[in-house]
Amino acid sequence: MAGKPDSGGLVRLFRAAVYSWQGLVAAFRNEAAFRQEVALGLVLIPLALWLGQSGSERALMIMAWLLVLVVELLNSAIEAVVDRIGAGHHELAGRAKDIASAAVLVALVNAGLVWLLVLSD
Repeated sequence: MAGKPDSGGLVRLFRAAVYSWQGLVAAFRNEAAFRQEVALGLVLIPLALWLGQSGSERALMIMAWLLVLVVELLNSAIEAVVDRIGAGHHELAGRAKDIASAAVLVALVNAGLVWLLVLSD
């Protein structure tokens, strides 16, 4: 179509990368839990590279921690949307936040189990 900016190919990919970076920055600035998990990751990822006996072990330990970060980002996004919809308490809003928080807990337990199993082998 005439006059429509190109939104395909590399332009779209670049814009998506910019939006993703903005999301990471927003999460880091506004979410204490995300900052704490990033800080812990700065310790755990080098530790995984050092303690892992094979590429597979290193990958498992790092991926388990990256999963925690992914789930925390999703949790933060859900909380932001719920908070945007309304400040008043609603049972479904509370449930959504609790379930998203539970997902973070499951990811943390998963990471702990992966690390425990890999390191105990």
